[in-house]
Amino acid sequence: MRLSDFWQLVSDEFGEAYGRVLVRDLALTGLAGSTGAQALGAGVGARDVWLALCVAMDVPKNRWHGLTLAEKKRAGHAD
Repeated sequence: MRLSDFWQLVSDEFGEAYGRVLVRDLALTGLAGSTGAQALGAGVGARDVWLALCVAMDVPKNRWHGLTLAEKKRAGHAD
């Protein structure tokens, strides 16, 4: 997964501002207590960080691959 895709998933799921806070501050047990930002900086793959964030935040598994276009439109994320 590209880093740009990671940030798009974070933004779509949590909103841009809150998503960045979660990545910066939330200790992820699935990543040995590292934050997402620390893990990315240490070379952990963006997909692994995204999945750890999904688990930590109880994101339903059907959204682990991102919102569908219809869901984005309902949430006001798509034109």
